[in-house]
Parts: sequence; C-alpha cells; structure tokens
Amino acid sequence: MIIVAFLAIALTGSALVAPGAHAYEMLHKLTLAEDQYYLVQGNYRGWWIAGLLLPAALLANGALSGLAWHDVLTRTLALGATALVGLNLLIFFVWTNPVNVATDNWTLRVPAWQALRLQWEYSHAINAGVTFLAFCFATAAGLAAAS
Repeated sequence: MIIVAFLAIALTGSALVAPGAHAYEMLHKLTLAEDQYYLVQGNYRGWWIAGLLLPAALLANGALSGLAWHDVLTRTLALGATALVGLNLLIFFVWTNPVNVATDNWTLRVPAWQALRLQWEYSHAINAGVTFLAFCFATAAGLAAAS
C-alpha cells in the first residue's frame, strides 16, 4: 500500500505543475494584447503530455482508496483526492477544452478571443486550486497509510 500511496502523491503533485504554472502567469497574461497573447500561447504546444498525469493520478488515488478500504481515514482522504482529480478533469472538459477546440489551441484567431481567454485562464486557475487540494488530500492519505 505504501508504494501506491507514494505513486498517488507523486502523480498528483506532478499533475499540479501545469495548472500551477498557468495560475502564476495568469495575471500578467490577462494584460497582453491579442498578438502578444496568441504568441505566448504557442509556448503550450505539447503540454497535453502533462495532462496524462491526471488520469494516472486518478487511478493511483482510486487504487489507494481501494487498498485502504479497512482504514477509514486513509480511504476517505484517498477518495477525496480521487474526487478532486475527477473535478479537475470535469472542469477541463467543460470549460478549458471547448476553448482549445474553438481556437484550435490558440492557433486560430477568433472574434471572441477575450471572452475565451478569460474562460481558459480562469478554468486553469480554478484547476490549480482543485489540484492543490487533491495533492493535499493525497499527501494526507499517504501519511495516514504510513502510520
């Protein structure tokens, strides 16, 4: 169970890196003009790979909750982490991905770019908070499993 707990912590923490980066740079990016914003968004090509950490974290936290079924605290914390990672994915597919599709990952200029920018930026900022909470839950579950 300790190996699964370690994986849950490591994968959830790693999944926090991308939305955390978006949250840290958001305030500056909201001040950019259209040309600058589209140019900066090009930096994210290939970041979809980081998104693969989310399903892995979901599975690891789910597995930890299953292995800890006899331990109410560990199970509850791991289920919380699983639910929060699931919430992250829901937010991505409901709010972030439609913007990616509408703008072809910010390679297609669209008239409503400012509204789409706000939706994209805020969905990532919210996901940074959600993923941080998932990381806290996963870490607490790992500590509970080790005690």
